[in-house]
Amino acid sequence: MNRHAESLTARIEEGVAGLPVRRALLVVGGVLALGCGDPSATPTAPTAARQPLAAVASSGRVGFGFRGTVSGFPTGVVRLTGGGSYAPATATNTPDAETTVASAGGFDCVAGVAQGPLAGCAAGEGVRWDTVQLLASTTFKCTGAVGETLKPALTGAGTAVLQADFYRAGDGVEESFTAQMIVSDTDIAPDVPGTQTLWVQGVGCGNANAHFSP
Repeated sequence: MNRHAESLTARIEEGVAGLPVRRALLVVGGVLALGCGDPSATPTAPTAARQPLAAVASSGRVGFGFRGTVSGFPTGVVRLTGGGSYAPATATNTPDAETTVASAGGFDCVAGVAQGPLAGCAAGEGVRWDTVQLLASTTFKCTGAVGETLKPALTGAGTAVLQADFYRAGDGVEESFTAQMIVSDTDIAPDVPGTQTLWVQGVGCGNANAHFSP
């Protein structure tokens, strides 16, 4: 995976290159609107209906865009925007395997993180993230509490499990942190109050404005 600095627009264009033109325009337009808008605003782009993996077999790729904030562990609040596309059938947990995914976006630590893979990200730090690998699955917690149930997440037509690099301004083109993240169009943690559609490893969960376009 190329980890050198690239603009978000270029990464998203790369990600939607394999999609039909109409869907590509919807994904790019939706992601740029999410990234540039007021974080508290409701996105105007319609949410795509969730479809089984078999429904994306013809194109092989799913486009997505999102904006949200995660928290729940003892310290840290992280805000993310972004999107791109991926081919669910290529997802694997084999380390360093080639997968078909091109997604990236912006991130910042709203409150400092003192645990997990993003430990050391101080309030106000953070510039962007990009994807290392499309994972087939992971397990996660929203709070890290001993009593919280460990939950599974699987990559599919409406859920992307990603291994991602996160960058701070002072670190240039070298990644500052590497962590897993989940973006979904449905609740990934029914046992947690509210709706959780976004997760970052070691930070927690949140309700993202997310849309997927198989």
